[in-house]
Amino acid sequence: MQQFAYLAFLIISISGLLVLDWRFKLAFWHDARRAAITMAVGVGLFIIWDLLGIRLGIFFKGTAQYMLPIELLPEFPIEEIFFLFLICYSALMFYRGFSRWQRIS
Repeated sequence: MQQFAYLAFLIISISGLLVLDWRFKLAFWHDARRAAITMAVGVGLFIIWDLLGIRLGIFFKGTAQYMLPIELLPEFPIEEIFFLFLICYSALMFYRGFSRWQRIS
């Protein structure tokens, strides 16, 4: 059960961002198409970054008791996709929230 902890916390964090997004209409609830494209580009670039890092021997999975043993590719755990989504979604929400706050002020 411990192996699901990291993935569970990532999903909980993403869910929290979804609630904030719904409440303040910052990304997907403001313009779903634009948000989806932005997220796809951001996550895609980070995946390329990760794959290059893995190929160069800079990034590796390591051993962690809180991660699933499932890898999409060697040294690329399934949780990485959720982590990259969380990073990009957080940045998008911060950018949209800050832009809105600046217009109001």
